[in-house]
Amino acid sequence: MLTIGLNHVATLTNDAARLHAFYEEVFDAEVVRDAPEVEGEDSVRLSIIKVGPWAELNVFQIEGNTEADRQVPMFGRGRLDHFALQAASIEAFEVIRERLIARGSADSFVTDFGPVLSIFFRDPDGLEGEVCVTNPDAVPGVTHPPGTPATRYVVTDI
Repeated sequence: MLTIGLNHVATLTNDAARLHAFYEEVFDAEVVRDAPEVEGEDSVRLSIIKVGPWAELNVFQIEGNTEADRQVPMFGRGRLDHFALQAASIEAFEVIRERLIARGSADSFVTDFGPVLSIFFRDPDGLEGEVCVTNPDAVPGVTHPPGTPATRYVVTDI
């Protein structure tokens, strides 16, 4: 394989400051650029949110553009349906999960895909994201379909 992962995902927003705060507070991300895309032209702003060692969200705030307002059901959102971030560890996954739930950006459900655990969220613009982590409880060679609950996150009444 000649690649090692995603470099960036470009997205549109109508409120870059709100989006920056969300990714900084939930993922400990860092805004490394927030300025007009072209110097002296304020109608298009580009911010870059560093979400991993080499992964970024390139966020465009374009005056008069309403695409960020349009969200429709999964697989009906156009070419980019959602993006997934890789948690650094199961502990980091749990911190992110708690932060997403506290903000009302995700419910508590964690999917067990077999080798990977996953939680879906929506950012303040309604863009769907996913956080994945290697499943420490995985059984080699066993996969599960979407909607399979991760046993370690299922609350049972005793």
